[in-house]
Amino acid sequence: MPTSSKPPSGPPRGGRPSSPPHGAGRGRPHHRPEKVHPDRTSPEIGPDGLPQVSLVRRGVDRWQAGHPWIYRADLNGDPGLVGGEVVRVVDGRGWFIGKAFYSRQSKISLRWLSFDDIAVDDDFFRQRLLAAQALRTQALPGETTYRLMHGEADGIPGLVVDRYGDYLSVQFLVPAVEQRKALISDLLQEQFKPKGIVNRSDVSVRHLEGLTPEKGMLRGEAPGPVSFDEGLVRVRADLLEGQKTGAFLDQRENHVVAAQYAHGEALDCFSYVGGFALQLATRAQSVTAVEISELAAAQLRDNAAANKLTNLNVVVANAFDFLRDAVDEGRKFDTIVLDPPSFAKNKDAIAAAVRGYKEINLRAMQLLRPGGILITASCTYHVDEQAFEDMLASAAADARRRMQIIERRGAGKDHPVLLNLRETRYLKCYVLRAL
Repeated sequence: MPTSSKPPSGPPRGGRPSSPPHGAGRGRPHHRPEKVHPDRTSPEIGPDGLPQVSLVRRGVDRWQAGHPWIYRADLNGDPGLVGGEVVRVVDGRGWFIGKAFYSRQSKISLRWLSFDDIAVDDDFFRQRLLAAQALRTQALPGETTYRLMHGEADGIPGLVVDRYGDYLSVQFLVPAVEQRKALISDLLQEQFKPKGIVNRSDVSVRHLEGLTPEKGMLRGEAPGPVSFDEGLVRVRADLLEGQKTGAFLDQRENHVVAAQYAHGEALDCFSYVGGFALQLATRAQSVTAVEISELAAAQLRDNAAANKLTNLNVVVANAFDFLRDAVDEGRKFDTIVLDPPSFAKNKDAIAAAVRGYKEINLRAMQLLRPGGILITASCTYHVDEQAFEDMLASAAADARRRMQIIERRGAGKDHPVLLNLRETRYLKCYVLRAL
C-alpha cells in the first residue's frame, strides 16, 4: 500500500513533530524507529504516482540542513530505479520531505528540487527559467551575454545555459535534464526566441552519470564566431568549438576589474583567447600573454587585432616554464595575472594542486616590482578560499615579499552561489599588491 504524504498530525514540510506522540513518556523517543528498506527490484510508488525514495537518518539530517545533494550511501536501500526520474523523498518513517532528481550511476543519488509537494511538470521548469532570467535582468540590466541558468544555484540541477546575444549554449549534465532535453529546448525557444541553441554537453563529468559527452545544434542555425562587449574591449567566442560553452563567462567581471589595476609592463599567464590580456592592454604599456595552445594563441592575436591593440605580444609556451625562466633571467613586471585551469578534479589531487598554485604564485611574486599588482585566480572548488589564501601567504613568505590583499573576488553576479552548496563557490580571484 502506498505511504501517505504525511500523517494527519505531522508537520507540513516533513519536519519533526512539534510534540511527542500521544502516550510518549519522558525519555522515550518522539518517533517510531525508521524502517530498513531492502534493495528493490521494482520501485515503491507514492500517492501521486511518482517513485518514492527513502533516506536513512544521516541523509534526512543532511537534507534538512539544506544541502541539496544526497549520496548513495544515505539511501535506505536501492530504490530499483533506472535513473533520471523525479522522485518523492521520504524519511525512514515514510514522511514526505521533498522532491528530487534521481541518478543511479553517480555517487550523488538525489539532487534537490523542492521541499514542498508540488508538481514537477512543464510549468515547474518554465517558472525556474523565468526566475533565473529575472535575476539577470535585475543584476545585469541591459546585458545580453551572461549565464542564464547555473544548475543547482538556480533550482534546476545539472542544467547550465549561457546566453550570447541571439544564441544560447546549453549543457545537460545529469540524466534527469538529459531526458528532458527536448522540453527544456522548447521552453528556451519559447521564452528567449534565440536564432540557435547549441548543445555543449561535451564534458567528462557526464561519464560519472552514465552519459556520453556530445555536442551539436539543438534548435535553429549554427552560429559562427559570436562577439560580445567586455568592458573596454570586444571579444569573439566560438560556441561550438571553444572551451566550456564558448567563453569563460564566470570571469567577465574580474576581466574588467583587471583593467583598473593594469599599469606598466604586464604579464598574463594561461591566457586562452585573451579575457585578461585584452583588458590589460587597454591600460598597460605592454602585455606579454602566455598560452600553451597554438589555436587559442591564434584566436588571441585575432582578438587583439580586432581591438587595435598593438602592445600585446603572444608567447606560445608552458606558463610554469615561462615563469621559472623569467625569474632566472631577472625579469620584472608591474602587473601579473594568473588564471590557470583547474588543478584538482577530485579530493585526492588537492595536495598536488596546492603545490602547483604555490609554485606559480611564488614566482609571480618574485617577478613583481614594488607597487606591482598580482591578480590570481583558482577555479578548483576542492581548494576553498581559506586554503587558497593560506597558499598565497606561504608563497609570499617563501618569496620574501610583503603582499597586501586589495580585493577578494569570485564569479560574477550571473553565477550565484547556493548558500548550502559550497561547490557553487568554486571561483576565487584575489587582487594583491606588492610592498
